[in-house]
Amino acid sequence: MNLESPIINVNKSPEDVFNFLAEIKNFEALMPENISKFEVLGEDKFLFALKGMPEIILKKKEVIPPNKIVLGAAGGKIDFSLIANIKKTNETSSEVKLDFTGDFNPMMAMMIKKPISKFIETLASSIPKAI
Repeated sequence: MNLESPIINVNKSPEDVFNFLAEIKNFEALMPENISKFEVLGEDKFLFALKGMPEIILKKKEVIPPNKIVLGAAGGKIDFSLIANIKKTNETSSEVKLDFTGDFNPMMAMMIKKPISKFIETLASSIPKAI
């Protein structure tokens, strides 16, 4: 399953956006209102839970400054990635798009498609306000 957030314009350079997203603790500022738990587990890993959902641990898997950060599931039964793609539009602004990829059976994909789409859209739209 592949999902994409809308492309978000940010009035910051790609380096500023990248540096913000590279700091795991900053993801707390991007989380939706229905978050019930957020905990930094290390330099490259955090745990979060949304109300009514199981806890999820994300870990930095790949970092390509200043254009890409890949977070992946750390443990658990489900393997997925959340990829932040950062593109320079000019010296002082950039575009950010979040991609979610995961290998789910058709029933699971059907159940989680809408909540995951809303989640990545919330994360992406929170970036300009948080930086």
